[in-house]
Amino acid sequence: LPQLGPHLPPRLTQQPWRLLYCTGRDGFSLRTLYRCGGQPGCPTLLLIRDTEAQAFGAFSATTIRCSNGFYGTGETFLFSFSPKLKVFRWTGRNNFFIKGDVDLVMFGGGSGRFGLWLDGDLHNGGSHPCETFDNETLSPREEFCVQDLEVWGLA
Repeated sequence: LPQLGPHLPPRLTQQPWRLLYCTGRDGFSLRTLYRCGGQPGCPTLLLIRDTEAQAFGAFSATTIRCSNGFYGTGETFLFSFSPKLKVFRWTGRNNFFIKGDVDLVMFGGGSGRFGLWLDGDLHNGGSHPCETFDNETLSPREEFCVQDLEVWGLA
């Protein structure tokens, strides 16, 4: 988390973060992630480590939740540590920040490609370059298996 500090919105840099959800403690379930994901409007950091030990994730200024359409703000960004931190910010080309249902959560989009997605049991996901963030593939492969996943929120 410390490396991400300088990239967060200035109002959040001095705030304490706490672990809201982790697969090691809470099991692998997108429904549980939504349930534990913090108060509505709570900024959220999603951290993923895949089975190839690559770490990456997403920051959202709002809670990760079930939604009918895309939600979120231009403060949303994707990041990866490979081997050093890379941050992919909003390009302004579309507003496809986050969309979630019981089977899938997606970050970023455009032309049918998602910057980051996870399935309903949080075991599988993928990452593709997308228009929202003009990101690189966050994981070594376009589809990955999740080793650990954490959601951090403001305390």
